[in-house]
Amino acid sequence: MTKKKCGKIAIIGQPNVGKSTLLNFILGQKLSITSRKAQTTRNQILGIHSEQDIQFIFVDTPGYQQKFLNQMNKRMNKSVTSVFHDVDVVIFMSEPKALNEIEIELVKMIPNDTPVINLINKIDRVKNKNKILELIDINSELQIFKKIIPASIKLKDNQKIILQEISEFLPEQDFIFDVDDITDKNERFLAAEIIREKIFRLTGDELPYSIAVEIENFEYKDNLRRIFATILVDKDSQKPVVIGKDGEKLKRISSESRRDMEKLFQSKIWLEIWVKVQKNWFDDARALKSLGI
Repeated sequence: MTKKKCGKIAIIGQPNVGKSTLLNFILGQKLSITSRKAQTTRNQILGIHSEQDIQFIFVDTPGYQQKFLNQMNKRMNKSVTSVFHDVDVVIFMSEPKALNEIEIELVKMIPNDTPVINLINKIDRVKNKNKILELIDINSELQIFKKIIPASIKLKDNQKIILQEISEFLPEQDFIFDVDDITDKNERFLAAEIIREKIFRLTGDELPYSIAVEIENFEYKDNLRRIFATILVDKDSQKPVVIGKDGEKLKRISSESRRDMEKLFQSKIWLEIWVKVQKNWFDDARALKSLGI
């Protein structure tokens, strides 16, 4: 009888290296929200991928921050570093270029007995493949990484290779979650994340990172979910950016969020969204706690 393997894998790196994208591709559906804005991921999110005899429990962490060190960002950084002591292996994602001081500092925070895999993402953007080989040699000289994997994480074959390499470091033990589970997060959290992603995508560069989504009420009856959400902005001037002319932007945020929720929750969705100004919410410990940050 084949013994089962099961373990936790932290996905870390600076903002926008593809951490959430990797998790979504491996799971085969959108769990972590993605955008080109920094600070998109704010919470640790467990993504669970089960195969016949291996269960991978991925921990998608916020990007490690060195700018805008308010209360929210300090909590996000703590979320990143605290996970190091609770996982079996760390995936350190980077882009196909030399690691900067912040990245090296982050990797050196990982305990020596925790194996670290350097996943160099986006290699499809590099025309001269010799540069990839040079980069592997440079990163090897740091003597930090157990393995270095150059990849384009959107390719199915690359995802299989990544899982195979990770599996070597997972302990033999029974599965922790049911084989059908894909996350530890509840539907309220996932609904808020979907709305927040639509705001980022539809407001472009007009709106800074200082928005949040709070689910005021979540009702479920007869395959209908009624969801009431509030978008928090930091300044009065940001409110019309989210609402748009004649409410068109907010309507689009709502309709696109509803479509994604219906796909994820496999049910009809009734969604109502309001916009509220709450100044400096990202520096308010009480507000952050209520938002689960």
